[in-house]
Amino acid sequence: MIRPLKIFVFLACTSIGAEAFSNVRPPFPSKVTLNMESRSSSATARRPKKSLQDRSQEEALSLIRDIVQAAVEAGPRAGPARTFQAYYALSTTAQDFLPRFGRPAAETFSPPVALRKIFERLGATYVKLGQFVASSPTLFPKEYVVEFQKCLDSTEPLPWKTIKAVIEKELGPISKTFSSIDEKPLASASIAQVHAARLKTGEDVVIKVQKPRIDESLKADLSFIYVASRVLEFLQPDWERTSLSAIAGDIRSSMLEELDFEKEATNIEEFRLFLQENQLNRKATAPRVYREFTTKKVLTMERLRGVSLLDEASIAKIVDDPEATIITALNVWTQSVSSMPWFHADVHAGNLLVLDDGRVGFIDFGIVGRVSEKTFKAVNELSTALALQDYEGMAIALCNMGATDEEVDTKKFGKDIERVLMNLNQVQPDVTIASYADGTVAGSIDFDENEVTTILLEIVDVTEDNGLKLPREFGLLVKQSLYFDRYLKILAPELDVVGDARISGLGSAPAIGSGNGDDSVIDVNTY
Repeated sequence: MIRPLKIFVFLACTSIGAEAFSNVRPPFPSKVTLNMESRSSSATARRPKKSLQDRSQEEALSLIRDIVQAAVEAGPRAGPARTFQAYYALSTTAQDFLPRFGRPAAETFSPPVALRKIFERLGATYVKLGQFVASSPTLFPKEYVVEFQKCLDSTEPLPWKTIKAVIEKELGPISKTFSSIDEKPLASASIAQVHAARLKTGEDVVIKVQKPRIDESLKADLSFIYVASRVLEFLQPDWERTSLSAIAGDIRSSMLEELDFEKEATNIEEFRLFLQENQLNRKATAPRVYREFTTKKVLTMERLRGVSLLDEASIAKIVDDPEATIITALNVWTQSVSSMPWFHADVHAGNLLVLDDGRVGFIDFGIVGRVSEKTFKAVNELSTALALQDYEGMAIALCNMGATDEEVDTKKFGKDIERVLMNLNQVQPDVTIASYADGTVAGSIDFDENEVTTILLEIVDVTEDNGLKLPREFGLLVKQSLYFDRYLKILAPELDVVGDARISGLGSAPAIGSGNGDDSVIDVNTY
């Protein structure tokens, strides 16, 4: 049997695919006919390409309204400031690739590397845009997806005086609410920085403070990107098939949503309610939000203390069974995908922690994903087809998930998928052997994450080669599952993802640690 691709196994073996596995049946023959018939009609009568002359007066007026609105949102200061910053970013990046006297050899020019450097130097908006590229393998070329994994959202912190002014403008005098605030930030990112504090009532908290005028900068940049895409589609109507402006609109709405900390507070509270309703708050938690000290630009929440899921040595000191801990984290996340209207879409090592009491802590709910009913149903179909090694069934499931204007040959598509999955067997494991003073010998097997990522990107290539565009939400699920793949390699290298009963039934999973309920104050030192 071909070793299944881990990302789909996660979805198949947990609550997302549980229903599909409990009723395994032959693949969906009726859908082959339905899919092929519905697509063959569009293939035989392809719509003619549109030209600029086909644009209506209403379309032109709509574009003008968008341009005016973008100009108003940008304000008079945005143009000159961004022009200067763009000049600096472009000139500095060019110098990286040009030979200079007395300096080591210049870097070899690479478009993805150059674009990533420009984005980092352009600041907050483009760093976030780079992260969007990195998390969207279904939308962007794989060489850019891989390179933009390096686009780190870490910036020099602003002076305490500046941050203090924002806090007092939003909450009033600091002395009325907080007994102390650490002037040195725990973290500083493009949009906000985080400070440790203590309330007058004695609780340890963290304060996430939005940087001044960052909302103006983001709105101006994102509106420009959106309008530019609209202009390109207006001038080249056939580009509408690429959904360029729809992608730009998705980027704009998702990034602007991150600016509203009250929305993030609501996400945290909804996740805590999910844990409570499913009796999971002795296994996992999220920080308590202090609503009375939270606004659109300041978020005050319980401080949690713990270690990253990549810190195997520290986890072993906290819990007796690190394998059970990662299984709990995986089960909680996948159950949230299936039962909540959104899912945590940024579960990197800094946002998923093992707390001092053994529970798993989920933090930073600024980025969330939403799975449409269509995609959710197709993922279940994909899981069932994968379990049966029915590659044509997988092709049909992906057709049901994606968008296409052309006929898709599902037999050829299925063979292409089989070839990609066969390539997973080519991934060579790294075998590590260690001997100890007592004479015992231990070994572990690991896989190069970059090779696994390449396999996943090959699936995206195959779908596009067969005329399909998969939704970004599917790419977000893939991204999060890659994180869990990494955690499993570290904490449970020998885990049978398919056969281990602990993965399929979260309700029967053993309690982890000695959690005392979700209202206890616990801290997270990697905030």
